Amino acid sequence: MATTKSKIETELNKEIAMFLNQPSIKDLYWEFDRKITYNDFLSNKMLIILAIRAGIPYSLFKLIQNYTPFTENDWARFLDISTKSLHRYKTAAEHSFKPIHSEKIIEMAEVTKIGIDVFNNMEKLKLWLNTPNYSLGNLNPIELLNDSYGKELVISELIRVNHGILV
Repeated sequence: MATTKSKIETELNKEIAMFLNQPSIKDLYWEFDRKITYNDFLSNKMLIILAIRAGIPYSLFKLIQNYTPFTENDWARFLDISTKSLHRYKTAAEHSFKPIHSEKIIEMAEVTKIGIDVFNNMEKLKLWLNTPNYSLGNLNPIELLNDSYGKELVISELIRVNHGILV
């Protein structure tokens, strides 16, 4: 499992580097004095904004999808598109997601990063996401990820768990 995780992280780092080197982003962002990793990208709000505006390419989405605990049906629900439409992105070469979808992709990547930082384990994160949470109105945290306010509640709860503040 650890080698698979590091392999995906390596692929994510390569894909992020290729994505950020496209002219529509590189020309607008001047801070390319070092190699930017996937984790660096997720912690840099300016890069995230530029990436959302440029549109996340399907190749990057697929890697993020493989890195997260979410199913294809979850992704279709988060992006508010059918699984059939999600498959069309796959077949359309060089196709990028619209900014509204790109933003949701980044949000789910952020939730996953924070969740892995808290639980140090994808299976524990997945279990937490799918277990009713008293602090979140006895809803499963994954149910709240359809909108940005719910995502913020989930992230806040993850941060509280990380600090040992259990309600």
